[in-house]
Amino acid sequence: MIEVNVTEFRNHLPEYLGQVRKGEDIFLTSRGRIVARVMPVTDERAAAREALLLLRGKCRIGDVISPLDEKWEASDAGP
Repeated sequence: MIEVNVTEFRNHLPEYLGQVRKGEDIFLTSRGRIVARVMPVTDERAAAREALLLLRGKCRIGDVISPLDEKWEASDAGP
């Protein structure tokens, strides 16, 4: 996390954006108070793939595709 004055940020925008691209969050201040936060965009698809890869090592899925013409009965195992 980096705190930087708005004027400083504006004067050195390319350098600070480079830090954001590397994953750094930047808090912009004005008169000593935080007024904004600049943070990298997250790729939700990549994050979902990574989560699924982590689950692959922990979970095992059996037969999830059964023949459609096979009849089955559900039992009511309610309380």
